[in-house]
Amino acid sequence: MESLEAELDRARDLDVADLADSIEEIGFECTRCGACCKAAENADCGSEATGADDGDARGGEGKRGREPEPEAEPGTETGIGTEAGPKAHTATVFPDEVRQLQDATEYDWRDVARPMPYGLNAGPDGPEGETFEWALATDGCGDCTFYAEENGQGACTVHGDRPLICRTYPFSVTLAGTSQPMGGAVEQAGEVRAHECEGLGREISWADAEELARALKERAIRELEEAIGVRENYEPANFQSGEIAVHDSEGAKRPDGTSLEGE
Repeated sequence: MESLEAELDRARDLDVADLADSIEEIGFECTRCGACCKAAENADCGSEATGADDGDARGGEGKRGREPEPEAEPGTETGIGTEAGPKAHTATVFPDEVRQLQDATEYDWRDVARPMPYGLNAGPDGPEGETFEWALATDGCGDCTFYAEENGQGACTVHGDRPLICRTYPFSVTLAGTSQPMGGAVEQAGEVRAHECEGLGREISWADAEELARALKERAIRELEEAIGVRENYEPANFQSGEIAVHDSEGAKRPDGTSLEGE
């Protein structure tokens, strides 16, 4: 397997025009179905079923004091679940993207992001252990906390500030060390993979394909830089049983985004 540094060099050498040609060949148009923003298994749960209230981020106010959700079945693509949605939506978000969303919404860190569930263990009081990176926060149904539905169509309440993983869905590149969106790859053209999405195969202009390609290349570079940063900054965190430590490229953090360094 190539080193992360070698894959990063490959990511930096990706040709945007070639990526755009591949995206155009596959074809894509967002249908606003919302599938990429919702839990993989999602009951018809409203505020009464989930305990959500007027502070639900779907209504624009955000949730405060969110507790860590129980751990999902190991190996699932969708991560930490909830009682209402056992396979919650999981989308990787970089630390600076969390802060960008905080600036845009005035939410607390935990209203924006949650610890990536993979690697956590089920403790007596909930998930515990060490994990790597962050995922977008989810609501009581396991949907992205920024997802909303308007007139039967899906909408993102932070569309202009959405993370790169969301900007580039349903595509990924064929480089080791980069993430794949939820849903298996169903088609590939050149260095571009397309993942399960009802919008695939639809006509896309080359200009829109080029915009997607630029974001896709940026995401691949950022993911590999982040992975290298995590590796270089990793030190076992000094935390107690029942707690969670999240390692990202900036060091070890608590679930609320504060640093664990020096503890």
